[in-house]
Amino acid sequence: MTGPQVLLDVDSPVAAESATSARTRASLARAVRTTLADEGTKNGEVSLTLVGDDRIRALNRDYLGRDRVTDVISFALHGPGEPLLADIYIGYPQALRQAAELGLSADEELVRLAIHGTLHALGHDHPVEDRFSSAFFRRQEALVKRVLAAADGSRENSRASSNPL
Repeated sequence: MTGPQVLLDVDSPVAAESATSARTRASLARAVRTTLADEGTKNGEVSLTLVGDDRIRALNRDYLGRDRVTDVISFALHGPGEPLLADIYIGYPQALRQAAELGLSADEELVRLAIHGTLHALGHDHPVEDRFSSAFFRRQEALVKRVLAAADGSRENSRASSNPL
């Protein structure tokens, strides 16, 4: 393998039409690959799936004990010293709601969540309190800005640095 493999899937009728666009898929793959490259991860596999509210809530309840809809859940399936193997689930309707609340494009919020999940899969965590001033958040936002700049061809078109999430 020449680098980590990124598998994208859409398991939500809500996401099926818009999330399958070539631009969205390219942005999500770029977000995961940029994060992995930044972390020096050369081998492995990441599965990224866009899901609806019911599925993300069930995953959150069944695996994390939180019976509520969330935006992203990440599972690192590899052991110490093994190549990266991870499943990341993004709650597509929740991502759309968050983007609307913050005045961001859906693509920007999806990129942010893909990066967030990938960082968690790589073993990074953020504090529950003051998470927006954490090193994790600063790293995430720097990666969002890079990915969006690469997609837009210009750093000026990204509002990532102004996102309060």
